[in-house]
Amino acid sequence: MGTFYRRLPKFEYLRPKTLDEALSLLKQHGEAVRLLAGGTDLIPQLKGREMTIPRYVIDLKGIPGLTTLAYTKKRELSIGPLTTISAIEDSETVRTHFSPLAQAAASMASPQVRNRGTFAGNICSAVPSADSAPALLSLNAAVKLKSLKGERVVSMDDFFTGPRTTVIRPDEILLAITVPEMAPGGKGVYLKLSPRKAMDLAVVGVAAFGLMEGGVCKDVRIALGAVAPTPVRAPMAEALLRGQKITPGLIDEAAKNAITQCNPIDDHRASAEYRCDMVFAMTRRALQQVFVQEGDQS
Repeated sequence: MGTFYRRLPKFEYLRPKTLDEALSLLKQHGEAVRLLAGGTDLIPQLKGREMTIPRYVIDLKGIPGLTTLAYTKKRELSIGPLTTISAIEDSETVRTHFSPLAQAAASMASPQVRNRGTFAGNICSAVPSADSAPALLSLNAAVKLKSLKGERVVSMDDFFTGPRTTVIRPDEILLAITVPEMAPGGKGVYLKLSPRKAMDLAVVGVAAFGLMEGGVCKDVRIALGAVAPTPVRAPMAEALLRGQKITPGLIDEAAKNAITQCNPIDDHRASAEYRCDMVFAMTRRALQQVFVQEGDQS
């Protein structure tokens, strides 16, 4: 067992007052930098020596305007890089129009961690079990990345490149997460399997969105967490449902197909076989919740 170091390693702490100042520091120091938002992932990793020790840590909390949680005129949600997990969980707008995000936020860690940790930090850490990721994938979210050269928008489908790695370049800051509102009549859900109700990582996470029109599935998105090197969509399972009348048998078929997107690990928390079994069970449950109307068991 590795030794847990309780003291932080030595680094130079920088606290810029503007976004341009932070971007200039990133351009100057590049890969020698780590960004500090909530710190609920970064600080334990530094103490545990679980990463290369950076020469500089740039604290973003001194920059105004980064805690935005706005429901825009385009009927989309804009989440700033310092918006806390608690802010997502407590927002009536999020609960009403972006319910999988609120459910994911409520499932994370403890109230203390949610009060400090950020939604953006959760995806930037890029752990396969991140609760925010499947919910964002199921809602077709995107991220705005900014450097001194300009801005670019990246779909969440293309954001993760591997365990703890993303498309963010050394000179970029995640400026916002944008989430389009669910279509009228659509329904979304995030389900999490973990040994404990709080303070535990997901063994499996499943998010689903479904939209029925004229008795058939007009749109569906299924996203999985903790069962592959990155959070993933299940496009073949989605294709089985799209344009079809939803039946219990078809839901079972799609849930079985979702297992093909899995490449889970065996570890002390769960075996790969168990995770695959739970992908079937939880995907079926999620699809039942988004497609089967209350009282309709046909």
